[in-house]
Amino acid sequence: MTAIIDRPEQKSPERGGGGSGLMAAIRNVLDRPLTSYHLVLGATGLLMVLGLLMVLSASSVLSLRTNGNSYTIFYRQLIWVGVGLPMAYVASRMTPRHFRMLAYVALLGSTFLLVLTYVPGLGKNVNGNTNWLSFGGPLQIQPSEFAKLALVMWCADLYARKQKLLTQWKHLLIPMAPVCGLVIALIVGQRDLGTSLVLMAIMIGLIWVVGAPTRLFVTAIVVVGAIAAYFVTTAAHRMARLTNFMNPFADPTDVGWQAYHGLYALSTGGWWGVGIGNSRQKWGNLPEAHTDFIFAVIGEELGLIGSLTVLALFLTLAYAGIRIATRSTEPFIRYCAAGITVWIMAQTLVNLGAVIGLLPIVGIPLPLLSYGGSALLPTLIAVGMLLSFAKAEPGAQAALKEHRRPLLGWMSSRRTPGPSGRENTRER
Repeated sequence: MTAIIDRPEQKSPERGGGGSGLMAAIRNVLDRPLTSYHLVLGATGLLMVLGLLMVLSASSVLSLRTNGNSYTIFYRQLIWVGVGLPMAYVASRMTPRHFRMLAYVALLGSTFLLVLTYVPGLGKNVNGNTNWLSFGGPLQIQPSEFAKLALVMWCADLYARKQKLLTQWKHLLIPMAPVCGLVIALIVGQRDLGTSLVLMAIMIGLIWVVGAPTRLFVTAIVVVGAIAAYFVTTAAHRMARLTNFMNPFADPTDVGWQAYHGLYALSTGGWWGVGIGNSRQKWGNLPEAHTDFIFAVIGEELGLIGSLTVLALFLTLAYAGIRIATRSTEPFIRYCAAGITVWIMAQTLVNLGAVIGLLPIVGIPLPLLSYGGSALLPTLIAVGMLLSFAKAEPGAQAALKEHRRPLLGWMSSRRTPGPSGRENTRER
């Protein structure tokens, strides 16, 4: 009798209001061991599908003009996705020990490729930046994109090894600061300020994650800001972009052309957009419509709703990365997951800020959405690493086994021998 009386009282909080019941359901979902895994997988998958769709739309006119086929650029991106997905899968199956073994190899390899861009005949100039490495024909890569992942892995391994010494400022900065400074200097020498800013953001983010004193953290921000200001003020084209950023409508026919047409594309999208494939700005008015300014085409064709959906997916990916970093007890996983999250979000913020007019245009792609294999491959590998780290969360392995058990049971039941001794395939 007591149990019967108590039962409604236990449920009364949920009946008292739909909001509390909804919040309890959300908390229940977020508390599951595989939540981070599913969030990373779902957000990345949706961004990639949307990216392929928008690359096809944004590049169709340019592709037809330059190659005689509206699908050429899209096919190339599809090939990069086909190469990147298996690499992400392999990364998701690896352990932190494997990543730590590869950290120094990745750093040395990416640094060597950066040095090769300075070799005449190998380094290729694109849009004023000599940051591409050409191997002849259509095969060319941008080593600075791979340097982002390499630095995250190396710094995470370094800090994990020096875990007990991180209370001393010299161990926070040495040898991290000189090594990162060398890589950033090589990229600045290529005149690629956008990628350099992302790498500086990774440095500052990791310094904060490992628990640097506030004074050291603020000093790092001031130094990075001073370096960025120096390189902006010493280059005429960067200074022009900075002054145009203050008022992109002051010179819409010259320096402000790209910013002006990007904002125009966003403004004409309205709530629901003009429809997929119906962008007007991609017909030659908007430079880099399928790369750096693909978000402008998204805003034009999918409207404010589509733009907010993209933002929500990136915020979901950021939440999952932070969740993985905070729930892990292993230092390398914590630092590496945080570094990957800072890298992807910093690049996203710089790209979106430039498109919507809140930041100067520095020419970096939008992760998982913009065209380009050099940017896509390391990002997909990083996502695979996040999936691997998510499986190391408390209770995740047990939950994965529970998920596999029904599948294995179903597969075994399909092969149960029938009365005649043959396998019972249960055909209907």
